Amino acid sequence: MKITPEQELSLIIELLTNLDVPNKEASIVAEVTLDADLKGFSSHGIGRLPQYVKGLEVGTIKPNSEIIVEKENLVTALINGNHGFGHVVTYNAMEMAIKKAKETGISMVGVHDSNHFGIAGYYTDMAIMEDLIGVVIANTEPAVAPIGGKEPILGTNPLAIGIPSQSHYVSVDMATSASARGKLLEAKRMGELIPENVALDAEGKPTIDPCAALKGSILPFGAHKGYALAFMIEIMAGPLVNASYGKSVTGTANPEVRCTKGDLITAIDPSQFVDVTDFKNDVDQFIEEVKSTPNVFIPGDMEVKNVKKHQKEGIPLDDNLVKQLKEITTKLGMDITDMLG
Repeated sequence: MKITPEQELSLIIELLTNLDVPNKEASIVAEVTLDADLKGFSSHGIGRLPQYVKGLEVGTIKPNSEIIVEKENLVTALINGNHGFGHVVTYNAMEMAIKKAKETGISMVGVHDSNHFGIAGYYTDMAIMEDLIGVVIANTEPAVAPIGGKEPILGTNPLAIGIPSQSHYVSVDMATSASARGKLLEAKRMGELIPENVALDAEGKPTIDPCAALKGSILPFGAHKGYALAFMIEIMAGPLVNASYGKSVTGTANPEVRCTKGDLITAIDPSQFVDVTDFKNDVDQFIEEVKSTPNVFIPGDMEVKNVKKHQKEGIPLDDNLVKQLKEITTKLGMDITDMLG
């Protein structure tokens, strides 16, 4: 079945406020979640809602938590998310980075003791809308084995970069693994197989079974190159921001344990280097050069295409997800028959 973007937004806000999440926080979570579904990142969209609900139930996600600034200067800050919603903590971190970058030209904000924050590209979009370059990296609980090994030690460690332009949406949001863990969780929920050359089972053998892959490891993208990038992100989003790293990272996929991952949020003001209008025009000129060959895409094109499609046709929900959402809302005494039938 499909629901409209408006229905998804309304459903998430109503559900979360029924769980005593303040409306402002619920709205941020809903906006980030909807953004994922609209862009085609369904593995990080409403399918993650049961995970967040479980986190609220067991106390690993604490709504209305105070975000504490532990260290700060003109350019950098380190914040303690106090185990609040990752979406809310990261939203505030990017707001802080944007403000500092406008004053100093560049800013980096480290985050620890937060939670799963949805798609990283939502936060780089915040920078784009302020004519800034945004960069977001994070580590996650182990899912990727080092090259030559079979035990997961590194996370899927996402990287997002957003660049302002006059005429185009320029954004990349990607895991450094061959697949985001969320895609495996989604395939497991939907009873589907995963592509070849994505994961290994616990014995280190290739598998297309998402259950076996979740017990084994996900391959890094691009072999040693993806591994090297994930390795570096593990350090910059771990020890650098006072967060856990390697096998000590927990809670990004399993909501029943406290989340110990870290994030590093960066904002860069192009006007500190060149005239911002000239910069955006140059970006567009480069894009037109790249697109001079027919059927060429740039990072961000697929997201724009997916947004248009889902705004027009609605957002698909698989039967198992619908069942999960109905079970959750029934327990809360919510009537959502007008949305989910």
